Amino acid sequence: MSAADTIIHRKIHALYSDHHGWLVGWLHRRLGCIHDSNDLAHDTFLRVLAARTATTHLREPRAYLSTIAHGLMVDHLRRRDLERAVLEALAALPEAQVPSPETHALWLETLIEIDRMLGGLPPRVRRAFLLAQLEGQSYAQIAERLGVSTGSVKLYLRQALVHCARCLG
Repeated sequence: MSAADTIIHRKIHALYSDHHGWLVGWLHRRLGCIHDSNDLAHDTFLRVLAARTATTHLREPRAYLSTIAHGLMVDHLRRRDLERAVLEALAALPEAQVPSPETHALWLETLIEIDRMLGGLPPRVRRAFLLAQLEGQSYAQIAERLGVSTGSVKLYLRQALVHCARCLG
């Protein structure tokens, strides 16, 4: 391990030692579940480890940690809500149509990925994309519904498709 790696390792260790308990408490006050709070605090410090150089000059470590943890918490809550909606939809299916646990897991994983991709779009772009893809609306219909020009709709849909292509790799 190089001298620079040793310094970064010590700083991350100190950051963890000094702020882990606080972060778990901060998350627990928001989530109400100590288990989820511990998991998200753990994930936060994994992100810190992945961005090792970002921790060497922190003036406000709790602001840094809470920003990372907040993003993880939002993702966690969205994923939980999505999973709940999938379970409710599956419960409404006749028993013969209920997918296997493996298929259910694949559906959920796919929906979470789609949600993540769409969540990265500006609201108006996301709305135009969903109107086109899910409701099959024309550019003119979308433009009327959003109160914009058809040229804007074309730009929105292009932006959405480029964003999705980038997310897919």
